[in-house]
Amino acid sequence: MIPRTSLLLLLVGLMLPLTSLATEEKYQFENEQQRSLFVELSKELRCPKCQNQNLADSDAMIAADLKRKVHDLVSAGQNKQQVVAYMKQRYGDFVYYQPPVNSMTIWLWLLPALFIMAAVAGIVLSRKKVSVSLDDSQLQCAKELLERDK
Repeated sequence: MIPRTSLLLLLVGLMLPLTSLATEEKYQFENEQQRSLFVELSKELRCPKCQNQNLADSDAMIAADLKRKVHDLVSAGQNKQQVVAYMKQRYGDFVYYQPPVNSMTIWLWLLPALFIMAAVAGIVLSRKKVSVSLDDSQLQCAKELLERDK
């Protein structure tokens, strides 16, 4: 009779290859440049549904659709700029991790610098210069304490 733990290990071992096959998605390309362009675009294009994941990392259905579209565009011979322009036209600047500098996105570039300058100014202005003035009796008391410690 087979022990329960051996049977459990056997069942888990049989399931592992099935889970790895279920999550793997393969795309065929004519050459290595197309494959590397697809991988690069999958990492630079953002999933519209996810908070901060690129297409390569996202498991959302829309990300899978966008990866298929990127594959189709790359296989059709389009370059990086054309694919990015296509995606930005349909999903806006959000879909690309490198937003352009324009009147709508200038605050993305300026606010961190303004925040840092305001924080530094606040720290500098909040620090008060403390001037210590000792009278003769306090100075004499300090000297005595120093002499006693020797």
